[in-house]
Amino acid sequence: MRSLSFLFTRRWILFFLTVVLLALLAWRLGVWQFHRLDDRKASNAIVERNEHHEPTPVEEILSVGSGADAEHEWRRVVATGEYDVDDTVIVRYRTRDGSSGVDVVVPLVTSSGTALFVDRGWMATENSGATPDDIPAPPTGEVTVEGWVRKDATGDSTRVDDHSTRAISSDKISEALDIEAYGGFVDLISEDPAPEESLEPASKPELNNGPHFFYGLQWWFFGLLAIIGFFWMVYDEWSGKGARRARSQRPKRSSGPKAAQGPKPSQRSGQSAVDRKQHSAEESRGR
Repeated sequence: MRSLSFLFTRRWILFFLTVVLLALLAWRLGVWQFHRLDDRKASNAIVERNEHHEPTPVEEILSVGSGADAEHEWRRVVATGEYDVDDTVIVRYRTRDGSSGVDVVVPLVTSSGTALFVDRGWMATENSGATPDDIPAPPTGEVTVEGWVRKDATGDSTRVDDHSTRAISSDKISEALDIEAYGGFVDLISEDPAPEESLEPASKPELNNGPHFFYGLQWWFFGLLAIIGFFWMVYDEWSGKGARRARSQRPKRSSGPKAAQGPKPSQRSGQSAVDRKQHSAEESRGR
């Protein structure tokens, strides 16, 4: 039986450590995907539960100075007030079905003086530079709106410049407009009275589990494949099959230059006849 001492060589030790690291990485990525699956299921459960609640007054769900709670996202709320059209904010870089467009956020100032940011919907534009003058006007006077509660976005994309942003954050918008507002915002469901021209309403999230389950299985399969491949190569080296295969694939060495050969027999016989004739001629001259 062949020895396994080759496993303790530097090459095989490094190979083993590489396989271990790859397997651990694949395992962690698989676990991460399954954690994302759990988060997706929890989020779907919140949406399914909240969307069946009766509409609730906005002041019972949202408050000033704090963002919307994750447990309240996609709850239906109602609010009454007047739209402050002059403080309309354009949300750039919103695409639908491959078409570029913008979302339109308008503060609804309630009777208490606190504003509720309402994402009135999406409209297609040729570029991201639409201005409030290009947007269909909301209803004038007192308006009652119903909408889905949404959490604020975070990060650099929430910065507001010249009534324009890339993501909606009630904190950033209220700071830029210098108004008091509820934390979070709402995606519009309906307005009473209805506007002359409506925007396309926001779409609800898809309540499926996404690809996370199969992604997790794929990562674990890759890790298992790395381990199986390592042991197969160990067996191949131990059995000597790899060495025999390498020898069989080597190109055959070309033979060296052929040894110098003497003259052919016919050449030797012809040369002997000439020598004999020369010898006879010398003897005749000597006599």
